[in-house]
Amino acid sequence: MANHKSDRISEDIQRELAAILREMKDPRLHDGIISVVRCDMAKDNSFCRVYISSMNGLDTAKTAVKALKNAQGFIRRELGVRLKLRYAPVLAFEATDSI
Repeated sequence: MANHKSDRISEDIQRELAAILREMKDPRLHDGIISVVRCDMAKDNSFCRVYISSMNGLDTAKTAVKALKNAQGFIRRELGVRLKLRYAPVLAFEATDSI
């Protein structure tokens, strides 16, 4: 049986991450069009794997992932505040070329 709460939180995280990416001022994130492709939540909602893609290719996506890993604490706090989560999940960013 599918865990609908995890699916709903995953969609919410994907939507809010896209908004946070637009607001961040790191120049590594604005080299090309950066997109949040997919979010996979763990069953206990404590871990989320986020797939990032770029229109300029995989190298730009990898650069964006490095920037996101540096700002992981800020992003996690923002997600907790915006989604009103008691415990914000630990985020793991991965570059993909699926766009």
